[in-house]
Amino acid sequence: MQNIPEVRLGMIAVSRDCFIISLSEKRRKAIAESYAARGGKIYEAKTTVENEQDMLRAVEEAKNAGCNALVVFLGNFGPETPETQIAQRFRGPVMYVAAAEETGKDLINGRGDAYCGMLNCSYNLNLRHMPAVIPEYPVGTADDIAAMIEDFVPVARAVIGLKSLKVITFGPRPQDFFACNAPIQPLYDLGIEVQENSELDLLVSYRAHAGNKRIPGIVDDMAKELGTKGNQYPDLLPRMAQFELTLLDWAEQNRGSRDYVVFADKCWPAFPKEFGFEPCYVNSRLASRGIPVACEVDIYGAVSEYIGACITGDAVTLLDINNSVPKDLYEEDIKGKYRYAPEETFMGFHCGNTPFCKLSNGAVKYQLIQNRLLENGQKPDFTRGTLEGDIAPGKITFFRLQSTSDARLTSYIAQGEILPVATRSFGGIGIFAIPEMGRFYRHVLIEKHFPHHGAVAFGHVGKSLFTLFRYLGLEDISFNQPKNMLYKTENPFA
Repeated sequence: MQNIPEVRLGMIAVSRDCFIISLSEKRRKAIAESYAARGGKIYEAKTTVENEQDMLRAVEEAKNAGCNALVVFLGNFGPETPETQIAQRFRGPVMYVAAAEETGKDLINGRGDAYCGMLNCSYNLNLRHMPAVIPEYPVGTADDIAAMIEDFVPVARAVIGLKSLKVITFGPRPQDFFACNAPIQPLYDLGIEVQENSELDLLVSYRAHAGNKRIPGIVDDMAKELGTKGNQYPDLLPRMAQFELTLLDWAEQNRGSRDYVVFADKCWPAFPKEFGFEPCYVNSRLASRGIPVACEVDIYGAVSEYIGACITGDAVTLLDINNSVPKDLYEEDIKGKYRYAPEETFMGFHCGNTPFCKLSNGAVKYQLIQNRLLENGQKPDFTRGTLEGDIAPGKITFFRLQSTSDARLTSYIAQGEILPVATRSFGGIGIFAIPEMGRFYRHVLIEKHFPHHGAVAFGHVGKSLFTLFRYLGLEDISFNQPKNMLYKTENPFA
């Protein structure tokens, strides 16, 4: 994963001057030791913050140590003003946690009252309009807080990545794909840069890469990845390798002040005929390196994929919430074997952008729909290049960050799984099962006007995504609600 940040954690302990400072320092040390025992690495700032001058020294110390994310630890009640100024001065992701009392045998000098101090800390963060991560229950022992730090790392990675992200697009969107169109103002509000280009710009650059001496090396790498069964069109690999180089070079030459890049590209109908192939396999390869390439110029899809890559540190994909599972397939392969009702299942599909490592039987094939449309259903030529196969079974999180038409950020998160059931279909495709999907489909996806694209993280990461979306200031975070929790628009008599 070459396109996501490395989190370098620091920890600053704070202490109210009417409490014993050594209590905070002793407890901070215990947290660092517990986190190290879990395999983590965190820099302990030697300056314990009691006042504003301490705050300046501690933040500078953390910055000089290379920290890009901070844990602020209330070892006792804590000083409300300087402890919240840390977040202002540091300007990176910050988590606030507080010490639980350690023993009933020492509640005189050993009592820190951080349980109380966290309330005033939260109040002061709000006064300063400073976002911060505060765990669900932010008070704990050293081991508890070490676990909280582990949960903080993927969220911090996503925050750091988004603040230095550029979305490069090649458009415009295909006709009748208004569902991928959304105002980009909210992305600028998050600190994300957007560079919009023409599909012609990409074609010119692609042609300029013809004969590049790096192409054979990429062809060899593609052949090695695909293996004998997956490499069904060896003659196509040089064209696709040339395109991979084009995108990677464009990223390097156009990242500007940004550290990280994602793409949102137009991939049909003109692309295959003019470039000579479908771009799906190349898109999948970049996604496996943390450089998502969203189909159909889906800018918010690309950002969502990047969030998933940062949260998981793993490959992600972008899929259509595509088709229902036929009744006979459900009856034969799902009913009685898995706990899901028919309306809790659906097929997630795209032509072939899912990384090879996430497919059970991946192979480069051709785009059946485009072949019918552009090659009259004849022997495929330029409609080749999709990466197809059933998506590997396992836990998933289906999610999306999106802007409404009036430029408000909204989102959804739904955890579920991909079933180990053959799809009997084409494309990169899987049978998804999400509890209460039928109600979620109606009262979130339809009711709140989400497009048909959803990002897929391979694992249950709803907790981290929810924390991140709260940190980003989203007020609308939908999820697949259980049966006993009605949606606002749900008919109670249905």
